[in-house]
Amino acid sequence: MPWNQPGSNNRDPWGQGNGQNGPPDLDEVIRDLQKKFGGLFGGGGSGRNGGGKLPSFKSKAIGPIAIILIGLWFATGFYVVEQGQQAVEMRFGAYKTIKDAGLRWHLPYPMESVEIVNVQQIRTVEVGYRTNTRSSQIAGVPREALMLTADENIIDIHFAVQYDIKDPRDLLFNVAEAQDLVVRGATESAVREIVGRNTMDFAITGGRAEIAQETKILLQQILDRYDTGINIKAVEMQNAQPPAEVKAAFDDAVKAREDEERLKNEAQAYQNDIIPRARGAAARLTQEAVAYQATVVAAARGEASRFIQVLDEYVKAPGVTRDRLYIDALEEVYANSTKLVIDQGSGSNNVMYLPLDQLIRQRSSGSASQSDPGSTSSGFTDSVFSSADSNSRQERSSRLRSLTQ
Repeated sequence: MPWNQPGSNNRDPWGQGNGQNGPPDLDEVIRDLQKKFGGLFGGGGSGRNGGGKLPSFKSKAIGPIAIILIGLWFATGFYVVEQGQQAVEMRFGAYKTIKDAGLRWHLPYPMESVEIVNVQQIRTVEVGYRTNTRSSQIAGVPREALMLTADENIIDIHFAVQYDIKDPRDLLFNVAEAQDLVVRGATESAVREIVGRNTMDFAITGGRAEIAQETKILLQQILDRYDTGINIKAVEMQNAQPPAEVKAAFDDAVKAREDEERLKNEAQAYQNDIIPRARGAAARLTQEAVAYQATVVAAARGEASRFIQVLDEYVKAPGVTRDRLYIDALEEVYANSTKLVIDQGSGSNNVMYLPLDQLIRQRSSGSASQSDPGSTSSGFTDSVFSSADSNSRQERSSRLRSLTQ
């Protein structure tokens, strides 16, 4: 029951009477603790005045305590290696082995120690600039970005390097500084060497990919030469431009160069268009000349062969051949000439009969003019031809009557 209720013999929780209102006696509490520990470890109690001896351990209690302490010490050797990490175990500071992911154990400190390295994490190092993670703003670092090209120009160039760890042993035992500082310093050295071998125009315009690839190869060679255990995954050129003081002039030069390339391309396109046409026309003229040559040669050969055949016939029958040639010539001439019928039997008066060719031509031209709806002189032409026809009929009839009389 509670100590302050009836029947509790008026004793407080410290075993004293209710009449004592002060705190418990500290010496009494210490003596009680010494008695308890003395019974455990075999030591004697002390007197009221604190003149007793310290407790002493019993021999049978030392073993369990030592086992517990040794167990706790051995338990400190357990560690866990996460996926994508590797643990490097060292015995007295010297390399021992590398352990992969899982639950591992090593001899506790100070005999062995372990360093866990994440070998699959992709880290990024910025060279020539820094990105503020809070505001995402980029600030240039001129000490790293400004470099000298082969044509003695200054270029402001920025690089981003991604890397991981391929050998944690080399990283721990051969690299004393931070990984990012080592990669940044090696990258700056490699970039200065590559940029120093190329011109400014090449680095700014068409050589970005080539410079980045050469930088990656050279950077990996530098890191492998010093056995850093770092593997370069990618090197990207973020920006390459002239310094701000000459940027405007350089932009004008770049624009002029672009105009030059544009004009060259236009000229090349015109050349590609006009030259095939000229070659085609030349080939066509050549083929036409060859065809004309073949035609003329064939015609000349045909005429020569015909002449030889006629000559042979003329030798055989000169009179007949001469008459035939004369008739053929007259036929060819009269076929393409205007013919008139003239009667010379009435003495000196030459009477012209029926100019049929002219009448036929006049008839054909008159019919063509009548078929043209836009002609304004069709009626006049018809009247003229009709009057001419009537006059010619009258004249012919009078002449026929005079000849018959």
